[in-house]
Amino acid sequence: MSQHATFDDANLILRLYEIRREERLREARRWFARNFGPATLAEYRAICTPGTDEDEYVRMVISYYEMVASFITKGVLSTDLYFATGGELGLVYSRLEPVLAELRAATGHPGMYKNLEIVARQYGEYLDAQAPGNWEGFKKRTRGMILAK
Repeated sequence: MSQHATFDDANLILRLYEIRREERLREARRWFARNFGPATLAEYRAICTPGTDEDEYVRMVISYYEMVASFITKGVLSTDLYFATGGELGLVYSRLEPVLAELRAATGHPGMYKNLEIVARQYGEYLDAQAPGNWEGFKKRTRGMILAK
């Protein structure tokens, strides 16, 4: 996982941070962190009704982090530097993970969000290297942050 970070890595992380600050994406991230946490595909579909703001928010947030993860899996961005600068990708994956297999089966797309999954698992290894069980604790905490309905 370890690779030497470069100034280009740092500049890319700063650019990704700028994109995260875009108002619509910030709104989507806020909604996602507070509300998205389906346990089943039926719950996912209820949350992500086509044409709703909620569907747009989920697609914006997950596709943003799939893009970021693709930079890591393709070797464009230092994994270590990225992990050292934040954990929101882990939160996004922790919320999607319970329905990912069902979502892939339902869409017939077995590679859906594969970059996100790969990098999230690497992030889990990064957390567990700091303290065993840290990744499972992280997922439990982030899934518990959803506002009561």
